[in-house]
Amino acid sequence: MGKVRTRPPAVAGLFYPGNAAELEKHVEELLNEARGSTQRKVRPRALILPHAGYLYSGLTAAHGYVLLEGMRARIRHVLLLGPSHYVAIHGMAVPDSDRLATPLGDVAVSTEMWERAMEHPEIFLSNSAHKEEHSLEVHLPFLRMVLDDFDVLPVAVGSVAPSDCGEFIDDLWSEDTLVLVSSDLSHFHDASSARRIDQETTRAIEALEYERLDHSSACGSDAIRGLLWATRKRRLTARTLELRTSADVTGDESEVVGYGAYVIR
Repeated sequence: MGKVRTRPPAVAGLFYPGNAAELEKHVEELLNEARGSTQRKVRPRALILPHAGYLYSGLTAAHGYVLLEGMRARIRHVLLLGPSHYVAIHGMAVPDSDRLATPLGDVAVSTEMWERAMEHPEIFLSNSAHKEEHSLEVHLPFLRMVLDDFDVLPVAVGSVAPSDCGEFIDDLWSEDTLVLVSSDLSHFHDASSARRIDQETTRAIEALEYERLDHSSACGSDAIRGLLWATRKRRLTARTLELRTSADVTGDESEVVGYGAYVIR
C-alpha cells in the first residue's frame, strides 16, 4: 500500500457538517435519538446502513451504530463496502492510501486487510473510484464516534457476482471485524410505491434471498447480495432495525428515496 493520503473529505458540508464541533454534536444527537428506540442488546456481526445526507438518512443509520457502542473494545477492523456512484467499475476497488481524512480525525486504512484483499482476483487499485465516493465517506464520522481503536478497508463495489463478493467478505470477516455495507433503497418513486418496493427488499434481506435483489431494490445491491451470500454460508440471520423514506423528513411524497437499517447477527 502506498502512502498517498486522501484529500480532505469530499462530502463535508454537503452530506454532513464540515466543522468538527458541529459534526460531533450532530452525530451525538442522532445517536441519542436512536438510543431511545433501538434494542441495544443485539450484537452485530454486520450492518447494512444508508448513505444519504445526515438530514435524510442519519437517524436511520444511527439505529445501527448505537448497537456498536457496547462493542468498542471488540471491533478492531471495519470492512466497509459501498456502491461506486461516479466511476463505472467491474469488480471491487480499494484505494492506494494509508489514511482517510474526516473532520473528526483521520481513520487508518487496514494494512492487514488491504494486503489480503489484493490476493483476490476481483480486487484492484483505484484512487479515482474513491475520490468523490460519498457512500463510503459518510460512515466514517459515525465510526469515529462509536468505536475506539479501529482501522478500515474501504471497498468501492461495481458489477460483481454475489459469490465473488461473498467469498471476499467471508475471507476477511473475522471475530474482531465488522462488515458494513452502505446502501440506500429504492430511488425516486412516489412514497406509496417506494414503501412497497422497500418492504419487498426488506423481506428478501431478512430471508437472505439475495437472488431477489437488483439495482432497482437498492443502489448497493451488489454489496448487499455478497453479504447475504456470506451470511447464508455462515448460518447467521438478518433483522430490520429501521425503515424510512426521505418523505419522512421533507414531507414531499412525489419522488422519494428509501432508507433501511439492518443487522446481521
